[in-house]
Amino acid sequence: MRIVVCLSVLLLLGMAPPPPLAGVSVAVRGANGQPVVNAVVSIRLVGRDTPGPRMGSGYAVRQQNIQFAPFLSVVPIDADVAFPNLDSVRHQVYSFSPAKRFELKLYAREQNRTVRFDRAGAVSLGCNIHDQMTAFIYVTDSVFTARTDAAGNVNLAGVPAGPISITVWHPYLRAPGNQVSRQIDLGGGARETFTAALRPPPPSAGSSY
Repeated sequence: MRIVVCLSVLLLLGMAPPPPLAGVSVAVRGANGQPVVNAVVSIRLVGRDTPGPRMGSGYAVRQQNIQFAPFLSVVPIDADVAFPNLDSVRHQVYSFSPAKRFELKLYAREQNRTVRFDRAGAVSLGCNIHDQMTAFIYVTDSVFTARTDAAGNVNLAGVPAGPISITVWHPYLRAPGNQVSRQIDLGGGARETFTAALRPPPPSAGSSY
């Protein structure tokens, strides 16, 4: 009876009840059918405001063993990311990506620098001293964002029913902007599979991608 009363009030006020929430599962597979790890899956609501991501803390990209770690980070928009140097040599971190252009001048072991990422998009990182150092930061403005696990899968819960756009990004995906998108009408849930043709990673990336 309480539910009926609430719905009646909403109708009298000219308000529609909120859309039901659903789960979206996305599988990312390579052209050979193998799972693709470190692909970022992001969902946006079509024709509606997409909730922003929750802000956390402790975001960091370390410089260790003449490499960046982790290879891929997913952070919310306006996140502060630390770049601690754990090597015995100096590094000069930079990015020319449209989402964030910056340069951290040479700094030594146990020193740290912090950068705020205030625009959504993918950011490619490099070191002016060590060309083999590469990494990526994906800055998201959607709460429905995650990266694929070792099985190439992502499960996103609490997505409102209705039209949604699903975007899959990977640093080596052969597509404009390294991403592909698909729009669906979400009902009680969905499972989508994306096939991603990947470029070979640079030799320095090894098996980290």
